[in-house]
Amino acid sequence: MSPPRDVAVAVVGGGIVGLCAALELARDGAEVLVLDDAARLGGTTANAGSLHVQMQSRFIRMYPEQVAGLERSLPFYVAAARRWADLERELGTSFELKASGGLMVAETPESYEFLARKCERERQLGLTVEMLGRTELARIAPYLGEAVIGAEFCAEEGKLNPLLANQAVRRALLAAGGALLPEARVERIEQDGGAWRLHGGFDAIRAGRVLLAAGAGTGALLAPLGLHVPTVAEPLHMNVTEAAAPLIHHLVQHAERMITLKQLSAGQVVIGGGWPARLDGPQRHPTVEASSLLGNLRLASHIVPRLARLRLIRSWAGVNTTVDGQCVLGAAPGLPGLFLAVPGDAGYTLGPLVGGLAADALQGRRDLAFDISPFSAARFGRAPVSA
Repeated sequence: MSPPRDVAVAVVGGGIVGLCAALELARDGAEVLVLDDAARLGGTTANAGSLHVQMQSRFIRMYPEQVAGLERSLPFYVAAARRWADLERELGTSFELKASGGLMVAETPESYEFLARKCERERQLGLTVEMLGRTELARIAPYLGEAVIGAEFCAEEGKLNPLLANQAVRRALLAAGGALLPEARVERIEQDGGAWRLHGGFDAIRAGRVLLAAGAGTGALLAPLGLHVPTVAEPLHMNVTEAAAPLIHHLVQHAERMITLKQLSAGQVVIGGGWPARLDGPQRHPTVEASSLLGNLRLASHIVPRLARLRLIRSWAGVNTTVDGQCVLGAAPGLPGLFLAVPGDAGYTLGPLVGGLAADALQGRRDLAFDISPFSAARFGRAPVSA
């Protein structure tokens, strides 16, 4: 058997969180290796490119018990949107990032009142949000259908092209001296003296420190070590249309129904918003559900009628990670040299910020802007012991 490959830092997970953490570590001069399970469609490779700041009504409806945690995390989202703009400037390449604001639309007086209450609460928590009536919407978003009677507007929201962003961060990591091991699915980690040993479909790797940025797979890797982090894989559906003339200038969501809409610079409209997909086959591959495809498109055309004229060119599914509405960040309790980086809801939005905070924690630095101690995995307790 070959001796294990030795590295100073191993990052498990080559999504946006892991890539950004590894980039910061490589810039610090650390020897860093990213193990990227690229064969599976995680959130980074399959997301729709939304930059969320306001609380998503979908999350509030599905996880009402987690709203308090989401509210505590709101400053992360504001900072994360700004971090994306800083990263685009730092890397000197366009992600097609546009902070043109986000609209969460209402079709009934009851939905409008729900948004008004949410808007007031978010204002109290420091967001730049306001309520708009039909007359104001007609001026800034004439593409919306007549069924929309008003909306909450969040000036800090936006959109980007995730394919361009992912490629740019990966290139920057390699240029900074970081290394990538593609198609490397880590199946088990174990303590090895004062270090860690990683096992999977590759020769064993021994790392002085390990950062787990494995999204929904994080919990399963931690459970044998006695640490409970309840990460859940949530397969979701996305669509994209053919290119069209500029039409939708905002990130569009709905107060009651699952939808996100945004238009890329090249003209394609990306339609998502949380319609379910399924995990299929022995590899649990994210797979499209016909009912979600049709329902997603029908709702999009209802909100923006002109979308009905466009042809669908692609549908796909990816995996979102849910925990408890908050990030899981910092040193793993009781496991020296092991660190965690799982973003909260809207994980792609949080990616560069959470990656940077995780790199700071691993390097022993303290970010004065954020106290990450409330987001420790210690809040979940120990993993149940197998019989």
